[in-house]
Amino acid sequence: MKQLFGKTPFSGYMFILPSVITLMLLVTYPLLYGVYIGFFNTNLINQWDFVGFRHYLDIFGDWGFLNRIFLTLKFTVLTVGGHFIIGLGLAILLNRKLPGQTLFRAILILPWLFPEVVVGLLWKWLFNPMYGLINHYLFKLHLISAPVSWLSHLSVAFWAVVIVCIWKGFPMLMLMVLAGLQTIPEDLYEASTIDGCTKIQTFRYITLPCLLPVLLVSLILDTVWWFKHFTMIWLLTQGGPANETNIVSIDIYKSAFEYFEFGHAAAMAVIVLLVCSLIGYVYRRMLNNDND
Repeated sequence: MKQLFGKTPFSGYMFILPSVITLMLLVTYPLLYGVYIGFFNTNLINQWDFVGFRHYLDIFGDWGFLNRIFLTLKFTVLTVGGHFIIGLGLAILLNRKLPGQTLFRAILILPWLFPEVVVGLLWKWLFNPMYGLINHYLFKLHLISAPVSWLSHLSVAFWAVVIVCIWKGFPMLMLMVLAGLQTIPEDLYEASTIDGCTKIQTFRYITLPCLLPVLLVSLILDTVWWFKHFTMIWLLTQGGPANETNIVSIDIYKSAFEYFEFGHAAAMAVIVLLVCSLIGYVYRRMLNNDND
């Protein structure tokens, strides 16, 4: 044992070997296996018909898939934008020395702490057209005269899903921005006050530049997470009505586990991986430019 972990040229590799093996088994192998499946028509048991790049060619020739990519981008932009607006505003408010701010922090973080299944079922109950609380209070306020099927109406379902996802995800960004605000030296704000800066000028020239690294990290993490999101939308609408909320992750799931087109689903998953990698590349470029 002493010879194995002593000071040898390979001792460092022996210490990282367990982590490398774990990553290979849990990340690298499933990733490569998914890419491999994309080149076959297969049932994952006894049918392995090699088709090359046919699945990829079919995907890029399918306007329906391209429309779902566009719908996913639209969903991601709206959700992440809502997170930034609400999260940044609440973080600035909670950064002030107000009475009861610890209690408010604990309350505002609750949506993020709840499991996604709980949040999805809770909002599905709230949106219920017969006994949901949303319709109940809208009736009381005389804002509607008939029950609204929030998750079944073509022009409403997508926006209802976006609202739920914004409510679920804004605490994460709020916490990251709040942590960034608390690292800004008070001396900078004191100097801006002495120089006669207004609150808007202080936010523009001190707060925002100091928060830029945190905002960039939050942007990439939030964008990648919600671009490939599945759970919330599946629980609320399962991609309906009439594919109005059928983002690309829902499409991949249906192709694999409803139509049993595993090769086609794997090829779509590879494309999603490439899109997420592109987002990561843009993120790294932005950080490099910021460091320069």
